[in-house]
Amino acid sequence: MFTRVQFATLAAFAATISAVRADLPADCARNYTVRLGDTCDKISAALNVSTYQLAHVNPQIDAGCDNLGEGEPLCLGITGQDCATTYVIQTGDNCDLLTASQNVARSTLLANNPNVNSDCSDIYPGEVLCTADTDIPYAS
Repeated sequence: MFTRVQFATLAAFAATISAVRADLPADCARNYTVRLGDTCDKISAALNVSTYQLAHVNPQIDAGCDNLGEGEPLCLGITGQDCATTYVIQTGDNCDLLTASQNVARSTLLANNPNVNSDCSDIYPGEVLCTADTDIPYAS
């Protein structure tokens, strides 16, 4: 069976897993644990979650996304509000290029990325946008 040390280690691990799950919304569709060196854009690009959605479902993330902690649990999307169709912004991208290359209506692109202004002048290389062809019903 287990030695006392093994049992204590197993119990501590189980407690950690329970704490992590408790920090995530009950309706979290996908989750991720922050690793050393992660940034919001890096996580978003690797896991097909828009930069906006990542921040929206994790209100503890500050505006500059510079308060991520190694081992921190993050929710990547809420069931029924999870956009996993994404595009990583490249230098020179604009609204017209995005809507054409991603085959998405401008109104849908803007609705799914409320952080982007109407002429896309505030997008930046490395930012990840939701490019789903239907509106994602983000809850407030």
